[in-house]
Amino acid sequence: MRSLLICSLFLIAWKGVWISSASAEAVIVLPGIIRSTEGVTSITLEGNDDVSVALGKQAFALHGGFHLGQASDAAFIIRLESFGNAARVSVRSGVNASVMWEAQTEGVDSSQALLRGCDRAVEYITGKPGFFAGKLAFVGKRNGTSELFTSDLMFRSVVALTSDKALVTGTSWSPDGKKILCTTYFKSGFPDLYVFDLEAGLRTTIASYKGTNTGGCYSPDGTRIAMVISGSGDTELCVSDARGRDLRRLTRNRSLESGPSWSPDGSELVFTSDMQGKPQLFTMPSKGGKVRRLATQVSRFCTEPSWNPIYADQIAFTAATEGGFQIALYDARQGRARILTSIRGSAVEPTWTNDGRHLIFTERKDVGTRLMLLDTLSGKISPLHRRSFGSASSASFVY
Repeated sequence: MRSLLICSLFLIAWKGVWISSASAEAVIVLPGIIRSTEGVTSITLEGNDDVSVALGKQAFALHGGFHLGQASDAAFIIRLESFGNAARVSVRSGVNASVMWEAQTEGVDSSQALLRGCDRAVEYITGKPGFFAGKLAFVGKRNGTSELFTSDLMFRSVVALTSDKALVTGTSWSPDGKKILCTTYFKSGFPDLYVFDLEAGLRTTIASYKGTNTGGCYSPDGTRIAMVISGSGDTELCVSDARGRDLRRLTRNRSLESGPSWSPDGSELVFTSDMQGKPQLFTMPSKGGKVRRLATQVSRFCTEPSWNPIYADQIAFTAATEGGFQIALYDARQGRARILTSIRGSAVEPTWTNDGRHLIFTERKDVGTRLMLLDTLSGKISPLHRRSFGSASSASFVY
């Protein structure tokens, strides 16, 4: 769990129990074409090989805004063609219709190229970017040990970055997808914040102050890192440059802070604090200033906020509910929040994809943890991997 140590302190202190509604998407219309009447666009896929079509179906089935049907009933026919590490994707409005849109994409392999093409098709049809070709960083637990992993969204290319056999938590991608922040007990035996440079293959210490160093996350422009440090005896929200230097302490109190997340423009931070009793969500300027509580109203125990990268008025978070934890969404326009999930077990650790519509979260059950995808508009929830992979949690996403 992101900021695992601090959140655990919250859970112990208040004895929280471990533990959809969704708005409809607006009708999308092009000249002469009604693409959807209920927020779901009917499509069919065809291609130059079965593998490409199968991958395309797997991707579009995740979205929640598309229905895979027969060509005769589809609003759009999408053709997928793979050529080595390149792909061509085209869209037409009927079986005998001419191509109305086409794009060619490239990738590190045929799968990535094809998924990028599917993302382009999503953007053409909906006006919003696709997310299928994004990357995950997460904590995987296999054979009893936790390690840092990366993967594509379809879990076709999973890579273990560590073999430390040490507790690791709280992943965060740099905006350019070249670095990953996480907290691990590696080397010192204490929770320190590290950055992994994927191109250089290096691991560098960002924060190893006395006490806990958790919650590291990059600003939207990649120049700053927000984190939570307890070196003063109390857990405090801090901000440094991208190398962990020029550390500035933003809070000064005796409460517990955890889980910072940046606003889309980098001007504010949202975080969890128990400064008024039980854990709730607060915002403050990222350069320091007045702290403001968010009136979430849905729970007396709110934590793990994630600020929407596209829609600045939305913040997803984890809320304690009767019998567990669920994912909730705060809407600044309405000044309140609503619960998005109602799964058995618990739904925790929300993180947004690049389209500002979908959330990746951790499903917690007795059998283990699993990464799930939530479409916040339709309420559709999809698993991202089989349980046979092992447990996975603390995910972050980058495109």
